[in-house]
Amino acid sequence: MNVSVLVLVAVFVLIAVRQIGHFNIKIWQSMTGGALIVVATKQISGLDALKAIDLNVMLFLLGMFIIGQALVASGYLYYMAYRLFGGLKSVQHLVMGILFGAALASALLMNDTLAIIGTPLVLRLAREHNINSKLLLLTLAYAITIGSVMSPVGNPQNFLIASQGGLPAPFQTYFQALAVPTLINLWLTYLVLRLVYRQEFIDGMPLNHNPVKLLDKQLAKLVRASLFLLITLITLKIILVNMHSPIRIELSHIAIIAALPPILFSSIRLQILKSIDWSTLLFFAAMFVLMASVWQTGFIQQWVNELRIDLTSVSAIMILSATLSQLISNVPLVALYLPMLANPDAQSLMALAAGSTIAGNFLILGAASNVIIIQNAEKRGDTLGFFEFARVGISLGVLNLLIYWAWFCYMYS
Repeated sequence: MNVSVLVLVAVFVLIAVRQIGHFNIKIWQSMTGGALIVVATKQISGLDALKAIDLNVMLFLLGMFIIGQALVASGYLYYMAYRLFGGLKSVQHLVMGILFGAALASALLMNDTLAIIGTPLVLRLAREHNINSKLLLLTLAYAITIGSVMSPVGNPQNFLIASQGGLPAPFQTYFQALAVPTLINLWLTYLVLRLVYRQEFIDGMPLNHNPVKLLDKQLAKLVRASLFLLITLITLKIILVNMHSPIRIELSHIAIIAALPPILFSSIRLQILKSIDWSTLLFFAAMFVLMASVWQTGFIQQWVNELRIDLTSVSAIMILSATLSQLISNVPLVALYLPMLANPDAQSLMALAAGSTIAGNFLILGAASNVIIIQNAEKRGDTLGFFEFARVGISLGVLNLLIYWAWFCYMYS
């Protein structure tokens, strides 16, 4: 193994351990340090490092971070949560509400968006009702990963598959192929969480939700305008895709346009900009650089070749995409895997969508949304450890993959 691969292994170890002596190492610090090392040792050129950073992803996250911070600063996020969850009187109902609500919302608004705005919400609910925050953070993480599987706009890799895979009716194809196993997996996730955190589900006093008032009514109006723009533009994008229109609306454009109201018209715009999660943006930029450096070594390609398996079979697609997404992230994995599927059919494309997306349930680095949740949680004085995530996620991820595989065998037999 060369320097890039060794650095990647070291980054994984640091993310897992999160501590050297008395020093706590944050996820973004580990990844940024790894990226700096591969650039400094010339494992990747400065120009290639800059090219590796996906500007569309960075702009999308920036826009959504602005909206998310405005939602929190205005109090509108917690106000909406009270309206939605105020009638839920038990931990069971609250977990189920978060699980299915976040899952369905992620299918429309994209998983990264729900990770941004959902983290402060579940942490507030955990503190208000004295619920284990790890339970609600895991509920959110698994919900938005699983829910995003069944939509071509549920996550970036699904959109890439829909746009480059030649699907004539992407929304119908995704829903028909993936909606049923996705709903089954959501119920399964609830059962797994209830088993692992059974102490939290013991019947006790009913939950009493404290009424919430808006903190900044003017900013709340601007946030409502942002949400209206976000939903309208996403709907327009769906219509244009279904019409096979040559007009393209990038997700980054949608996020930036939707973020304009609070930035242009709020009196606390500078406070909002200062408060957004810049460390997570730095993490993503560093991740793109490090993963590009590792890919250039040919190590992963050689490892796949040595497996000597049919890369186009459903089983191979799902196993490889779920495994390799832990190393190079699911969006780059899908971009590299698609060319290997010569004239792919709908079954192969849906297997790639399911495998690469459900990879996020195994380990923290399997999905960008997991990192966003943890970074946001740490910003608010909470966290979710690597091993805490893995002890539930690995077994859950295996079960999720088996359910999608079994459904494909039934549907395409």
